[in-house]
Amino acid sequence: MAALLGMRCLVVCLSLAFFFSLGCLPRGGSAKSLPRPPPNMNFTIGVEGAVWCQGCRYAGYDKSKNASPLPNAAAQLLCRRGKKWALFASGSTDEGGNFRILTPKQVAPFTSKDCTVYVQRSPVGACGVALKPSGGKAGSPLKFRKFVPLSDDDLQAIYSAGEFLFGTGPSGKC
Repeated sequence: MAALLGMRCLVVCLSLAFFFSLGCLPRGGSAKSLPRPPPNMNFTIGVEGAVWCQGCRYAGYDKSKNASPLPNAAAQLLCRRGKKWALFASGSTDEGGNFRILTPKQVAPFTSKDCTVYVQRSPVGACGVALKPSGGKAGSPLKFRKFVPLSDDDLQAIYSAGEFLFGTGPSGKC
C-alpha cells in the first residue's frame, strides 16, 4: 500500500513539474522539441485557423486583408502514422471564418510534422479558387501554440493551421 501511495505521489509531482516547466518554453516552437507529457496524461490536439475570401465584400469584410470571412467552410485534420492515415478530425468555420478542430481521443504519439489541415473547397461558389496554401492542394502544417490543461489527467496541445485563402475565378465576380 505504501509503495502504491509513493508511486502516486511521484506521478503527481512529475505532472506538476511538467506544467511548471511549460512557462519556460519558447512560444511558437514545434511539438517535437517539447517535453513529452507524463504517461498518465491524456494528450489531445486542438487546431485553430481561419478561412477567407479575398477581394469579395461579404459580411465581416476586413479592409486590411481585402477579404471576407467564409462561414461554413469544412476544415479537416489528417495525421499519418508511417504511410497510413491514422487520425481524422473535422470542424467548420463560424460566422467569423474561424474554425477549431478537436481530436476526440489520446493522440500523444503524433507530432506536428505528422499532421496537416486541409480546406478542400470554399462554401461560396463565387470565391472558389484556392490561393493559400499552395493552391489548396498541399494543406497547412501545424504550428504549436500552447498546452492547455483540461483537467487533472487531461492535457491538450493547441496548434495553429494559419489562414486559408480563396479568391474569385477568372470572371473576378463575387
